[in-house]
Amino acid sequence: MTTITDIDARGTRHCETTALGVLLRHQGLDLSEPMLFGLGSGLSFVYWDGRNMPFPFLGGRVKPFDLTRNLASGLGLELVVRETASPRRAWDDVAACIDAGRPVGLQLDSYHLDYFGSKVHFGGHVVAMYGYDEHSAYLVDTDQQGGAVSTSRVGLARARAARGPMTARHRSFTLTVPRDLPAPHRRIVPAVTACADAFLDPPIANLGHRGIEKAGTLVRTWLQRTDTPERDLPQAALLMEKAGTGGALFRNLYRDFLGECADLIDSGHLRTGHALYTEAAVLWTEVAALITKAGESGDAQCLDRAGSLLGELARIEREAMRALSRLGSAARV
Repeated sequence: MTTITDIDARGTRHCETTALGVLLRHQGLDLSEPMLFGLGSGLSFVYWDGRNMPFPFLGGRVKPFDLTRNLASGLGLELVVRETASPRRAWDDVAACIDAGRPVGLQLDSYHLDYFGSKVHFGGHVVAMYGYDEHSAYLVDTDQQGGAVSTSRVGLARARAARGPMTARHRSFTLTVPRDLPAPHRRIVPAVTACADAFLDPPIANLGHRGIEKAGTLVRTWLQRTDTPERDLPQAALLMEKAGTGGALFRNLYRDFLGECADLIDSGHLRTGHALYTEAAVLWTEVAALITKAGESGDAQCLDRAGSLLGELARIEREAMRALSRLGSAARV
């Protein structure tokens, strides 16, 4: 059995920030989960649907692994990513890191992990691995999935080899914190403004504030979108509130990030953004509850109300991001 004994195996709310926290704390950099999420410019929105999808998907973050890349770039961390088509080489890459005393991040399909409660394919799941033996791999996942957990090496191999939406080619990664790391709070302003600019000027109508507006129109049709609304609508709402996001489609995490920032930076724009995302988080939870009720009751009025709230959320988040986009050099850190 080979394990890293001094690992801090805290499970938090979101898979990618959980893994990032494990890797960075191992090198002495301990940032809160909201700070990791915010410095990685992690907030976004996507309304995703297609002919091959059984039901639409609402996403509240940037694409899987973009957060890691953003965080590494912003903080000046050395990010080493390994991908391969060979399962044997993929295992050797990971085992070499752990044998050298370094935890390693993995992107994989959570469906194949033995401990995972919800058997739904999701190829953008991220975990930290810190040990292995002949039969098992030892991982850190979200608090909801158990924090420090184990899965069979067979299941791990299947999860890493999976193909489909959001999957990667046996992706593993490590992070190295430089000795001359600048104070992380110095990176707040560029991280916030980059996130705001992307949200306000999305390339297609399914993203950002335009995507929320589109969701407000299309959610009203969801009872006709499926033959099993009693299953699909509550499942969609569950993903919004419980799928490793801390609830409210990641708005709770970003609200908490902005709250931490407000303690470090004197800015009216920042305080405005924080107040508006506090309001938005409550409304997103209400939207999820209405979608659940619509699926359970078949009442289309619940979806009409959810659509109206989504229209209001598009306005609130657009206003918040406009304020945050103006956060600049005048702010006092």
